[in-house]
Amino acid sequence: MALPKRRHSKARGRKRRTHYKLPAPTLSVCPQCRETKLPHRVCPHCGYYKGREILSVEGA
Repeated sequence: MALPKRRHSKARGRKRRTHYKLPAPTLSVCPQCRETKLPHRVCPHCGYYKGREILSVEGA
């Protein structure tokens, strides 16, 4: 197995790691209440999924 002959600087390792980040989550629009939600999940605002009420969400 290859070993480095010289130590890499901290900046060099950090430059490589700048691309290690999470992508922003994909959001879709709820057809019932027009709020943003995660796709293929129950809408947290109205409680509907695929046109059916799954959760009863009480307004504040």
